[in-house]
Amino acid sequence: MIREATTQDLPEILVIYNHAIVHTTAVYTYDETTLEERQQWFIDKVIAGIPVYVYIHDAKIVGFATYGSFRNWPAYQYTVEHSIYVHPDYQRMGIASRLLKQLEETLIARGYQTVVAGIDSANKGSRELHERHGFTHVGTLKKVGFKFDQWLDLAFYQKQLK
Repeated sequence: MIREATTQDLPEILVIYNHAIVHTTAVYTYDETTLEERQQWFIDKVIAGIPVYVYIHDAKIVGFATYGSFRNWPAYQYTVEHSIYVHPDYQRMGIASRLLKQLEETLIARGYQTVVAGIDSANKGSRELHERHGFTHVGTLKKVGFKFDQWLDLAFYQKQLK
C-alpha cells in the first residue's frame, strides 16, 4: 500500500535513508542524518506542498519517495528531480516501480513536464528501473563524487511526462 507520509513515519524513513548513506552510493554524503533533520526536511516538503509517499508492507514502512525542484530558477518550474529509497530487505520486489508510478501520476496531475533522476552510474538496478519506466539516459558527469575511497560518476536520466 502507498500513502502520504506523516510525521510519525519519520523514524522509519530515517532508518531507510541512513542505510543508504552508510552502505551505498545512492546518496553522496558521508554522515548519517538525524531525526531533527528529517523533521525539518518533512516540514519543508509540507510547506511546499510536495508529498512524501511511503510504501507499507506488513504494517512496516519499507520504502519512500518524493521530489523537489530540479533547479531553483523560475524557468525550471515544470521540471523536478525525484528520489526513491527502498529498505534493503525489500528491494527487487517491485516497490520502487510502484512508488515511481505514484510519483509520475502526481507530477502529471500537477502539470509538471519533465522528471529527472540523478543516479550513481554503478547503481545498475536503479538505472534499469528508470529505463523500464521510460527514462532516457541523457549524460554522465564523471568523478563528481568521492565516497568509499573511489570516484563516483553521476548518470542523469529524464522522462518527459504526458
